[in-house]
Amino acid sequence: MGERFLKSIRLLADCLQSYERLSGQYVRQSGLTHAQFDIIATLGNTPGMSYKELGDKTLITKGTLTGVIERLEQKGLVERQRNDCDKRSFFVRLTAEGEQVFCTVFPKVVGESGKVFAHYSEDDFAALEKTLSELKTVITAGHTECPSTHDSTKEII
Repeated sequence: MGERFLKSIRLLADCLQSYERLSGQYVRQSGLTHAQFDIIATLGNTPGMSYKELGDKTLITKGTLTGVIERLEQKGLVERQRNDCDKRSFFVRLTAEGEQVFCTVFPKVVGESGKVFAHYSEDDFAALEKTLSELKTVITAGHTECPSTHDSTKEII
């Protein structure tokens, strides 16, 4: 097989980047960054969620998440509250203004950027989702530690 898989991974990455550029046009028109839109889209139609849940459901790294939420809070689109169950963490929800942005921007971004899929049939989507799900399973299963990188000192501690 050699490095054959790299061609497929490159194509997958190219598709994601191309879609982000396309949808980014509509996101920027609303005055948001991709990361801000991702958070608003994830929080939309929910009562809110913890930072951990938000990090798990978005494409934003933990290191970036706090800054993006702070900027959305400054814009008046989200609010943070201490989590009642765990005082060390925050619960994040959309404000009324954030809900309004979600209701306006989300359908526009999805509608406009989704036009590229207009020629896809249900069978096309099902085949694509099956292939991507299988790929995700294979990649997730590959998250095992290599024997050569195993650090036995961690077992002592």
